[in-house]
Amino acid sequence: MRVIGGEFRSRRLKAPAGDNVRPTPDRLREALFNILAPRIADCIFLDAYAGCGSVGIEALSRGARRAIFLEKSRPALRALQENIGTLDIAARCEVHAGDAAPGISRFPADIVFLDPPYPREREYGLCLEKLGESPRPLVIVQHASKFTHHLLEQYGALKRVRILSQGDNSLSFYEPR
Repeated sequence: MRVIGGEFRSRRLKAPAGDNVRPTPDRLREALFNILAPRIADCIFLDAYAGCGSVGIEALSRGARRAIFLEKSRPALRALQENIGTLDIAARCEVHAGDAAPGISRFPADIVFLDPPYPREREYGLCLEKLGESPRPLVIVQHASKFTHHLLEQYGALKRVRILSQGDNSLSFYEPR
């Protein structure tokens, strides 16, 4: 896995071994950041269920001021910390170990990226409900394409405004309405 664009373009990222972490495919990450290009500069980016941090690191590489990473898996946290250290970006990062859903709404962010493990479908609704109570300007949810119909069109003040699908993966974009 590598950083697609920006300051750290082509830098390799370490990912933990095994099937517990499912990194966002390069092509989907590239499409996501092409969409986010006008909004990413100087933003605070929250990468929930961060895994090795590829999405949050991509945000930093493309001009985000700060990235907040939420991750529970110890192997993923080790890989994330190693990636942060290798790129020398610790001053721009905040890493929190543990479940994302209970406290996700306490973190200030301009853009929130949610990518729970697909088997933990309940996490999508838990996070989106909390974020709908105190909405952020943009919430993006990565999910299996076949799961799109399980996500509601609206969670509190957040309304789905766009879906981007690439093969088995989709991104749902929510904004306050």
